[in-house]
Amino acid sequence: MDDVLLRSLTPQVLGILVRRGADFATAEDAVQEALVEAVRGWPADPPRDPKAWLVTVAWRKFLDATRATTSRRRREDRFEDEPAPGLVPAQDDTLALYFLCAHPSLTTSAAVALTLRAVGGLTTRQIAAAYLVPETTMAQRITRAKRTVAGVRLDQPGDVATVLRVLYLVFNEGYSGDVDLAAEAIRLTRQLAAAVQHPEVSGLLALMLLTHARRPARTTPDGSLVPLADQDRSRWDTGLIAEGITILQTALARDRLGEFQAQAAIAALHADALAAAETDWVQILEWYDELVALTDNPVARLNRAVAVGEADGPRAGLAALATLDDSLPRHAAVAAYLHERDGDLATAARLYAEAAHRAPNLAERDHLTRQAARLNQQ
Repeated sequence: MDDVLLRSLTPQVLGILVRRGADFATAEDAVQEALVEAVRGWPADPPRDPKAWLVTVAWRKFLDATRATTSRRRREDRFEDEPAPGLVPAQDDTLALYFLCAHPSLTTSAAVALTLRAVGGLTTRQIAAAYLVPETTMAQRITRAKRTVAGVRLDQPGDVATVLRVLYLVFNEGYSGDVDLAAEAIRLTRQLAAAVQHPEVSGLLALMLLTHARRPARTTPDGSLVPLADQDRSRWDTGLIAEGITILQTALARDRLGEFQAQAAIAALHADALAAAETDWVQILEWYDELVALTDNPVARLNRAVAVGEADGPRAGLAALATLDDSLPRHAAVAAYLHERDGDLATAARLYAEAAHRAPNLAERDHLTRQAARLNQQ
């Protein structure tokens, strides 16, 4: 069974049903039922035209569902002529579904879940496992999201920035359970890049590829975090790096700079350094200046303080950090690092311990705790 094929066909089949007049929520359920039948039957009897097979089965599932409602006669009058099997239009509604799933009326968590379900082709169980929540909780979240967008037409214009934000959030979830969300986000962003020519779409794809390239070196076999400066760069995926840089260069040549292109440029500079000591921090700082000018994002300003500390010295970095709210995530960790660079080991150890207490996950907490212990032993 080709899971990648099924996932790539899911949004196309869903879009066809919706354009035939099916409401989004019922159509999405019908497509999921068709996918279940495909998983069961295709290994023994694969269809000659998988897309046509899925459309036919999903449409019949949809008709069965509508005929079971109290408005049976009215809906049957509307859908009584079933299209002939195999007559599948070439139009691909994937892009429209991206915009639908990232509708501004949805919460961020709902938009992410609905995108993974309707565009990504993941099951509710898979999405729930990835986000470490009960399947019933995720099912309710997806059901509410489908109801919210039920009346939205697929021909309405969408906001690319919102779609990109959703894909970026999916990517940042990384890996959990049996679904690699980072790889899934890359797959979906590749689809989007193929459907729409937009420099920020290319920028996001480049950022994902350049970041994902470092994944093999990011942890030890026991799961411990390895900071960027200490990573074995021979384990970085040079193929992904080369692809990401090529995509980024093409996007930047269009002279429509956006935040994802700026982030990708920073990632490219890190990837270009053969060793941590060779990192071009002056250029990185310049790109952070661009990023802050574009977004005025507090997290970007926090990361910029690190770049200032590397380019201009730790005290300059601490001065930049002093202008930021100390309740920001990772603020204490950045302060600890800069104080250590400045030689104030006692303050650095205290701040590492404080950062460990605030850490969002076990791996980061353990890493920061080890940093505090290391300095306390000196």
